Amino acid sequence: QVQLVESGGGLVQPGGSLRLSCAASRVTLDYYTIGWFRQAPGKEREGVSCIRGSDGVTYYADSVKGRFTISRDNAKNTVYLQMNSLKPEDTAVYYCATTLAVPPGEMERALLLGAFGSWGHGTQVTVSS
Repeated sequence: QVQLVESGGGLVQPGGSLRLSCAASRVTLDYYTIGWFRQAPGKEREGVSCIRGSDGVTYYADSVKGRFTISRDNAKNTVYLQMNSLKPEDTAVYYCATTLAVPPGEMERALLLGAFGSWGHGTQVTVSS
């Protein structure tokens, strides 16, 4: 079973930045697609971004495009989410998740459906002044 641990969340002012990390064990990232999701109180889970471990192809939700950047370090089995220009509406618990490699043309659909088999326990991001 894939094991995932998120870290890097915290309290930040609007306009600030955070970098989240997702450390994976029992996997080789080359064979997986890794996604970041978030869920705020009273709202449905939202797919934020995902990245193919094999070639680094990425997909971003419109809500974060231009502000967030997903990346990976396969040697460290770690995926990152750099979050800039944070807004109060970014406040949520952020989760990383993995699934076997998704074709580039299917990444949007996979993120929308949340079709990922393994999930971390989340890290809280709070954007507030």
